[in-house]
Amino acid sequence: MRASTRIASVLTGLTLALGGAALTAPAAHADLSSCINQVEQELHGGEAPDSVRMACYVGLTGDQDQCVKGLTAGGVTDTTAATACRVAPQ
Repeated sequence: MRASTRIASVLTGLTLALGGAALTAPAAHADLSSCINQVEQELHGGEAPDSVRMACYVGLTGDQDQCVKGLTAGGVTDTTAATACRVAPQ
């Protein structure tokens, strides 16, 4: 295999690997935002406190029970907490 062919192959592989990582990163951010937005709707436009953001992050990892507990401890109603935590990992 010629050096130029080998370099092209390596660069192509790196491009595909880095491109795949870039495509998956925005999806995780959107999921977290969906959870936070759900809570902010209940707050009628108020910004969610850090405790809500942390609980939504926990929900993003898939731990729905802890997400709901974190949100309800922060004053979010049970229904909103359950809905917000359900949309987090999607």
